[in-house]
Amino acid sequence: MSLRGLGTALITPFDSKGHVDVEALKRLLDKQISGGVDYIVVLGTTGEAATLNEEEKVLVRTFVRDYVAGRVPLVLGVGGNNTAAVCEQLRTLDLTGYSAILSVCPYYNKPSQEGLYQHFCALAEVSELPIILYNVPGRTGVNLLPETVMRIYEAEPDKIIGIKEASGNMEQICHLITLAQGSDLLVISGDDGLAAEIMQAGGAGLISVLSNAFPEETGRLVRTADSGLQKQLNPLISLLFKEGNPSGIKTVLSQMGLIENYLRLPLVPNSKAVQAEIAAIL
Repeated sequence: MSLRGLGTALITPFDSKGHVDVEALKRLLDKQISGGVDYIVVLGTTGEAATLNEEEKVLVRTFVRDYVAGRVPLVLGVGGNNTAAVCEQLRTLDLTGYSAILSVCPYYNKPSQEGLYQHFCALAEVSELPIILYNVPGRTGVNLLPETVMRIYEAEPDKIIGIKEASGNMEQICHLITLAQGSDLLVISGDDGLAAEIMQAGGAGLISVLSNAFPEETGRLVRTADSGLQKQLNPLISLLFKEGNPSGIKTVLSQMGLIENYLRLPLVPNSKAVQAEIAAIL
């Protein structure tokens, strides 16, 4: 198993009745695999997992596993702000076919660094799969500091294999990369717009929203760490997040004819103005 390189944070497509659109999901998975992504992340933030019921999560989790059929590694999003509940999920979920867990920092509770340490150590104790930590302070209200990351890794080196870093703080990310040197910990960019810079600093790859639509181009960006290509892609990347994620990438995919442009409330499609901006760039 290698989780270096490009991982796609897979969207969940819906049809006009609000159901998971399995045919669109097939098209998206085909695009990822033919586009050469290194792995796929299922039921993360971009997949609107927070608004899927348990039956739908089982549908997506099992369908993706069966359809991909081992052609690329799969990472499953499993996280929450109730440590005991997340531990119970990790004990009871059927994780067949998945290579690792992506687990977000507990949100809303705003735990201390000690609380974050104990939370992830508790998850590592019960998880049968290795875990990628997910630091995204803009969504969770808490920042997992580099020293805490290394403390978690050193306590559970066989279970904690990496971190998706989406703090947007390059000084912090570079400090973490420096601390992680000589270890097996993967520091993975969680921001499309910082991919080249993080790769140049020694990052292990990117978990990308953009690659849902452009896996080949995003893969080239990760492999080459080309600042020129980053600059070329950044206007579209900025629009992807202008009115929230995954609103932007669903606009792109719908304009490409791959999905219908439906989201789950409280998320809504992009405004007509942003849709027009995206259409002009495409």
